[in-house]
Parts: sequence; C-alpha cells; structure tokens
Amino acid sequence: MRKLHLVTAACALSAIMLSGTVMAQATATPAAAPKKEETGKEIAFNNRKGNCLACHGMPTVPDAVATGLYGPPLIAMSARFPDKAKLRAQIWDATAFNPSSTMIPSASTRC
Repeated sequence: MRKLHLVTAACALSAIMLSGTVMAQATATPAAAPKKEETGKEIAFNNRKGNCLACHGMPTVPDAVATGLYGPPLIAMSARFPDKAKLRAQIWDATAFNPSSTMIPSASTRC
C-alpha cells in the first residue's frame, strides 16, 4: 500500500511539474502577432484590392506610376471627405450619390 502512495505522489508531482513547464512555455512564446492593417495607399495601389490607379490619377504621390486618366484625380481626399463613413459609402457605391457615375461599386471594401 505504501508503494501505491509513493507512485501516486510521484505521478502527481510529475503532472504538476509538467504543467508548470507547459505554462512557462506558453507564456514564453509570444502569441501570433496581430495582422497589420493595410493602409489606404496599399489598398489603392493593389490591383487585386482597390485598384484605384486603374482609373484615377494621384499627382501628389510620386510612386503612383501608370495612373489612370478616366476618373478624377485623388488629391486632397481628407479635405473633400472629412467624414470617413461618407468616403467609404462613396467608394462602396458611387451611384447612390450620383446615379450617372461611371464608377463601379467596389468589391474591395466589402467585408
């Protein structure tokens, strides 16, 4: 009977030590870093997301090469759209505000 108590105590001690080691490893390894949120520029320049440069020019942005000439230039956007919700709604579906707009509804802003 005494051996059974010793074995049980040894198992319990091992379990406690093992759980302590696992906890130490869990706290030592950092969690996956949160995904970096993309900037508006990154989305606008990405031809699989915003692709704004296909139609719009950005004359004040030096690295906006091969910009489109079809849509109005995207300059002073923070002054033109101080409310980000209105800008998002405009990008989402420009025909809601101007039925004769040729800008297609953007799939890049859909969640």
